[in-house]
Amino acid sequence: MSTLPRTPLPASIDAAADLLLKAGYVADRALATVVFLALRMGRPLLLEGEAGVGKTEVAKTLAAALGRRLIRLQCYEGLDLSAAVYDWNYAGQMIAIRLAEAAGERDRDAIATDVFSERYLLRRPLLDALEPQAEGPPVLLVDELDRTDEAFEAFLLEVLSDFQVTIPELGTVKAAAPPIVVLTSNRTREIHDALKRRCLYHWVDYPDAARELAILRTRLPGMPARLSAQVVGFVEALRREDLFKVPGVAETLDWASALVELDAVALDPGTVGDTLGVLLKYQDDIARTSAPVIERLVAEARTRAEAL
Repeated sequence: MSTLPRTPLPASIDAAADLLLKAGYVADRALATVVFLALRMGRPLLLEGEAGVGKTEVAKTLAAALGRRLIRLQCYEGLDLSAAVYDWNYAGQMIAIRLAEAAGERDRDAIATDVFSERYLLRRPLLDALEPQAEGPPVLLVDELDRTDEAFEAFLLEVLSDFQVTIPELGTVKAAAPPIVVLTSNRTREIHDALKRRCLYHWVDYPDAARELAILRTRLPGMPARLSAQVVGFVEALRREDLFKVPGVAETLDWASALVELDAVALDPGTVGDTLGVLLKYQDDIARTSAPVIERLVAEARTRAEAL
């Protein structure tokens, strides 16, 4: 997604919705409201919901729409401070120490001061987000926070409360202007209440048919209108099936793109069966969606499409 020229913060909920839409994100009124409030109040925004419903895309779209830098911290089990905040260039420090010794330098305090200076500091996403940016405070995306452990959450409290981190060798680094913070969670575990209290919260649900069709037409404007409506109708019907993982908006867009590549103009059971792996990601779900089920869902999709 390309970055637009720097844009001032929206002055109303409608302006927030328009801001997102211009960058390609179709938000409902509730999401536009919480985005507007987070921007105006300077509060972190915690987005929870199933995978693929557009949580991460909110941060990406805000960065593009506001003309800000996007800094992403992708969370995972075992994430620690050296990967999230800062680390030292140990190889560079060792070379500097050896060069100092070779030059006859014996002042250990001077050597220590030199090697533990900003020249050898490796800035990771959280520290990077606190640094001044020419285009203004960046958008900090802490993605899939639920994958980390409670110890990392506890550290994150300092960042979200005071927008500062402490480096023992250098001191405290505090943001001159707080970044725009978006945290996402797929809710594989509960986020601690202490962290939630520091954020504005919103549950991102699957969109209704009308909004998903608007998303599809925004992202794939050249797609045949009848096919767009049938795709949305099919996905909406498929989400009502007994599946391990129902498709999200991301899968809808991928599947629609695949159908366009195949020059499809309308859904038919054969094409659906051949491309089901784009939409469903578990073999058990694909096996459960048998030929008779596909025929039934395609028929439902055609009926639903007429009402869209």
